[in-house]
Parts: sequence; C-alpha cells; structure tokens
Amino acid sequence: MDKNLGLKIGLEIHQQLDTSKLFCRCPSILREDEPDVIVKRKMYAVAGETGVTDIAALHEYEKGKEFIYQGYKDTTCEIEFDESPPMEIDQEALEIALQISLLLNAKPVEVSQVMRKTVIDGSNTSGFQRTLIIAKNGFVELENKKKISIPAICLEEDAARAIKRTEKTTIFRLDRLGIPLVEIVTGPEIFLPEEAKEVALKIGEILRACKVKRGIGTIRQDVNLSISGGARTEIKGVQEPNLIPKTIENEIQRQHELVKQKKKVEETVRRAEPDGSTVFLRPLPGAARMYPETDVPLVYISKELIKKLQANLPKLKSEIKLELMSKYKLSNEFASIIIDENKTEQFQALAKEFSKASPLLIYKILILYPKEISSHEKIPIEHINEKMTGEIIKNLFRALTKDEISESSIKDLMTDVSKGISLEKAIPKHKTSAISSNEIENEIDKILKEKPNLSIGAYMGLAMQKFKGKVEGKEIIEILKRKIR
Repeated sequence: MDKNLGLKIGLEIHQQLDTSKLFCRCPSILREDEPDVIVKRKMYAVAGETGVTDIAALHEYEKGKEFIYQGYKDTTCEIEFDESPPMEIDQEALEIALQISLLLNAKPVEVSQVMRKTVIDGSNTSGFQRTLIIAKNGFVELENKKKISIPAICLEEDAARAIKRTEKTTIFRLDRLGIPLVEIVTGPEIFLPEEAKEVALKIGEILRACKVKRGIGTIRQDVNLSISGGARTEIKGVQEPNLIPKTIENEIQRQHELVKQKKKVEETVRRAEPDGSTVFLRPLPGAARMYPETDVPLVYISKELIKKLQANLPKLKSEIKLELMSKYKLSNEFASIIIDENKTEQFQALAKEFSKASPLLIYKILILYPKEISSHEKIPIEHINEKMTGEIIKNLFRALTKDEISESSIKDLMTDVSKGISLEKAIPKHKTSAISSNEIENEIDKILKEKPNLSIGAYMGLAMQKFKGKVEGKEIIEILKRKIR
C-alpha cells in the first residue's frame, strides 16, 4: 500500500442487543408470517436544530416515494407505528451497552440526552432515529500494541427492514424497528486495509462476550475512508470482516480513477456489495440532521451502576480459551470448538464435579460423539442434544465412576439414548462384566489365529468388537502388544 496515499480509515460497527425493544417492551423477534396491520405513509424533509435541512434528507425526499409498513398485533405496538410516545429506555439494553463500553476502555457519561437523527428513507416511521451517547474516549489495542481510539459509543434503535422495493414504493416490516443497537465509532487512525479488519475482529470479540444477538444481519459494519485528493466516503454494510480490505482497496481505486479523469470526488454514502464493490446511495449527511428528543427524559448513569457492572464484566473468548488450554490441557482447536459451541460453562461444571474424568472425554461426550452419532445414525444433532440432557450426561459419569460402564461403551450408550432408550435400560446392555484375564487372552489368541498378519490397529478393532465395551481398550492393547511382539 502506497504510504503517500494519505489513507485514513474509521469504522462504525452496529450490533443488535438481545433484549426487548429499546423504547417499548415488545419482543425483538423477526417474523415471516403474514402481517396483521398495514399502514401507508410519505416522508418530508424538515430543518434540524440549526435551522438547516440536511442534504441527505432532501435527496431522499425528492424521490417522492410511498412507504408501506407491516406490523403484528402481538409483537409490535403503537410506538413502532409512531402513534404513541416512546417509553423510557430499556434498562437491560442500557446495562449491556455499558458493559461493552467498559470492555472497550471507555468512560461512561453521567447524563445523556436522547437525540433524534433525521431519517427519511422510510426505515423509521417517525422520520427519525433515536440515539444517545453513553460513553466516550475508549480504545482497542491491536497485536502490535497500537491503540485505536473510540471517541464515542452510542445506544440507538434499529430501523425497520425492507421487504420489497420498487421505483416509487418500499414495503417495510416493523419487527426490527426499535431493536437496541450499540454503535461503536473508531477514530480515523487506521492506515491499512488489513489493520481495519483486525480492529473489526477485536471489537467483534468484545461484542460476542456480551448478551448480543447472533446471526446474519445482527451486526453491521460501515467503513469511513478518505485519501489525498479524494473525498470522505461512508461505505454501508460490509458484512464480513474478511471483505473489509478488498472493499477499501476497491474504493481507493474508484477515487483514483476519478482523480485521473480530473473529475470531482464527491462526499457520498455507498452500499457494499458481496464482491467488494460499492454502489452510490446518497450524499454524505451532515450534523444538521440531529436535534433533541423531547418525549424521553434524560438518562442518568450512576457511579453505583458502573461499579456493579465493572465487577461482573464477562471474559473475552481469547481469555476463556487460554484458561481451557492451561487448566485442562486442551488443544487450541478443542478449546475454540468448546467456546464456539457454547459449551464452556457445561464443560467446566462437569470437569469440577467429576474431577477424575479426563477433560478429553468430557469434550468427546459434549461435542464429538453427538456429531459422530448424527452422521452414522442419520439423527439430527438437535435431537441428540435434546435427548442428552445435562442430568443424563452426569449419570453417565456417575456410572463410569462406579465402574458400571467403561469409557469405550459411552458412545454406544449415547446412541441408545438418542434413539429413545432410557439410560437406565441402556446401561445393563453395556455393563462391564467381570471377564478374567485368562478369558480375555484366550479370545485374543483366537482372533490372532483366525486372522494372521494383520496390523495391531486391525486386531484392536476386532477385539473391541468382540468384547463390546466390556473390557477396557488399554487392557486389550497391552495384551496385543505383548503377544504380537
């Protein structure tokens, strides 16, 4: 990357929180069934607090579009239709946003004024989005110890989602409108495309440590950039961190081409495409679109609340992974899988209650065996996890501790339970029996005589099949090594 580019990059990351809606208590769930209510409206551009009408608002108004809103009688209310004033801010959403702020090393504000941000693309029925600053002056630290500033962290309401667009009409569904969003804005201190990706991943790790929604569309990343001789551009909706460098490089190239052709590079908002290209949306908005929200009281953030949250901050994935690796001697791969499968708490609880059990066996029972059973028996993994409740898994370990079953029989027991057989009925089928050493050796001798010249692994498989979990694998392998040698 040419150092003379004068490239400056900043990120805006919007993450949905997993709570009820921000200014009403409606559930924040998305619907696919037919709506109960339909309302049609048009939007008009109005002046902001400074008396100036925002250029981006004028651009949208001049399109003359009609907006159709779909709602539900049980999961949307009059607040989403802008027919009733908003309630006070949701306390749980505020606390989660403050947790995120503290993890980002930011200082929460003591009092905040909810603001209205003019939005007339139809995605907000009121014509504005409610937003408030909750913390300032944070930072994230990269691998090379460079700190990227986070001047402000906001809590705001998400917009309605577009279901269908035509030249003159857009249909919106109100299920997403009002879902709490935390907005994280970095300073323009990122100078390389790959560095922008690293910042996004670091912030993403912090967000996932808290109670946020997961899945496509629950997090949105916008990229702000400028180069020497070009103009500031905001690129909306870069979905994947891996796509951030390519999108930045393509925008640099687009602006370079305009400069070469001696054309003016305008300040614009553009939409990111899946291939890394961008499409023009509207002129870049200014500060004229912000004005105070008069229907919601000031939000006070007490020192007592901050102390409580500070004392109970969640651990990051990287911290949990190091703990799993050092305390339980798990590999990097296995520790990562346990975290990604949301099995960390269950794993640690089992390891504490059954301290003599191998951590690797706990990993197999929680993650590996269900996948193998699902693949071999064609049983959905969700069904297996539903049958293998926490108590049944504990009973497996209790039976193992009492020598009622062997480790080698556990997967077969789990298979039986997945097929609907109770654990109580399955255990006698696989119960360890008192087979004498002479009997074991005699059976192994028969296998060696009947199948000469096989590998030790092949003999091990035949012996395990013969004893069906009634003899420990380590005992079989020791006899085979001695006899083959």
